[in-house]
Amino acid sequence: MFRPTAEFDALQHRTRVNTGFPSEFAAMAAQLKVEEVRIAGYAQPITLRIYRPVPHAKALPVVLYFHGGGFVRGALADAELTASELALRTPAVLISVGYSLAPEFPFPAAPEDAYRAARWAFVNARKWGGTPQRIGVAGHDAGANIAASLALIVRDRGDVPIHAQALLAPLLDPSMTRIADERKLRQADTDVSECARCYRAYLPDPAHRLHPYAAPLESTRLAGLPAAFIASAEHDLLHVEAERYASHLIAAGVPTQVRRHKSAQHDALPTLPEVLDELSGFFRQRLGGATVSAPLAEASL
Repeated sequence: MFRPTAEFDALQHRTRVNTGFPSEFAAMAAQLKVEEVRIAGYAQPITLRIYRPVPHAKALPVVLYFHGGGFVRGALADAELTASELALRTPAVLISVGYSLAPEFPFPAAPEDAYRAARWAFVNARKWGGTPQRIGVAGHDAGANIAASLALIVRDRGDVPIHAQALLAPLLDPSMTRIADERKLRQADTDVSECARCYRAYLPDPAHRLHPYAAPLESTRLAGLPAAFIASAEHDLLHVEAERYASHLIAAGVPTQVRRHKSAQHDALPTLPEVLDELSGFFRQRLGGATVSAPLAEASL
């Protein structure tokens, strides 16, 4: 299980970026300043890794990003490519959140960690070159569940202005009743039994499996949520629930873009160049100012 480190070595980060990813991304390290802070989480301290373009611009939007891993694994390092790309392409102050993992820290630890990270970002944005009135959230896999849950939480609590949410191959339905027919997918890359095991670890109390902060697809109150970008993958058995959630958001009047990426797989989705282009474009559009647009439904399935 992932444990955040107390200290962060920027040189080690640059080495990882330069050696761990394709050569076309190697130059990113020189264009970013990456630092870590520790904050109080719901059940334990958590680490925030902050990516800022250099030279530093002022009044940038702020994006909180949540890595994948099925609620039980994953680490900040898993999101380095996506976080680095988004920080540069948007550009934005990108805050990658090292939230608590199950089974040691089951629900509601992860979404409550996310809420505390959002509160911290709102209070401290200007110190890092960000604008507290221009905050968005994004995530992949379980991280997309947490991003969607955070959007619901801050709408309900009303103390952090989040204006955009981006969900990449999200896990939104602990009941696992809205999945694609595996027989119709030639290269299905999602293990349904493993997803079910992850959900059991994250939600050991069966009563929580219908809670909207754990199962956003079950929420009957979606009005007032921030504009959404939802990307699904053709070979992902879970693409059905992602697209169903998009339709629910559209029905609730939430500006929503949704696209199923052909020949794409669940795990690869957040690093695909076309997804990164769409994602950064979405945040540029939605976080360019703090105004809220009229509902927009845009689909490519």
